[in-house]
Amino acid sequence: MLSFFLKGLLVGFSIAAPVGPIGLLCIQRTLSGGRLRGLLTGLGAAGADAVYGGIAGFGLSAAAGALVGAREWIGLFGGMFLLWLGARTFMAPPAAGAAESSGRGLAGTFLSTFFLTLTNPMTILSFAAVFAGLGIAGSGGDRFSALALVSGVFIGSAAWWLLLSGGVSLLGRALTPGMLRLTNRVSGAVIAGFGIAALSGGLG
Repeated sequence: MLSFFLKGLLVGFSIAAPVGPIGLLCIQRTLSGGRLRGLLTGLGAAGADAVYGGIAGFGLSAAAGALVGAREWIGLFGGMFLLWLGARTFMAPPAAGAAESSGRGLAGTFLSTFFLTLTNPMTILSFAAVFAGLGIAGSGGDRFSALALVSGVFIGSAAWWLLLSGGVSLLGRALTPGMLRLTNRVSGAVIAGFGIAALSGGLG
């Protein structure tokens, strides 16, 4: 069981670490809304990673096959969402001070990246490839091992987002409003670029 947890930890951290649209969004939200909002952005992605970890850990091969088979349609939905999110981020004004997020706002922060990560075809394919490579696609019916795997994936992914949001929060104290505005513009443009790429792949 410990080996499944450690493998899940490795998978969760390694899949979360590459900087993609979620990473950029975490950085932008940390700078504009504070460390908690940035962390919740990442935890939404970690929750989605845990879902895919559960699919592999509990041996739900039919669900995994359906997700991979539908990756083009999922990619189209995710691409449109990324375009909308990129435009919103691009137009966002720089924060004038410390943000005070409501409970509703924090819930939306978490859920937006949770569903965005679920609709990212690269996340689906990355988990399929990594689990196959590590030989952990299924836990032989052992529910405790599967739970250990899912827990490891979530904690490993969450650890990365904690490090990223914490580091960016410390850096953000030295940034001027002009630099924050530029960060919003660059982040929004790149996130929209990921959306265009996802749509191109789905339509191609």
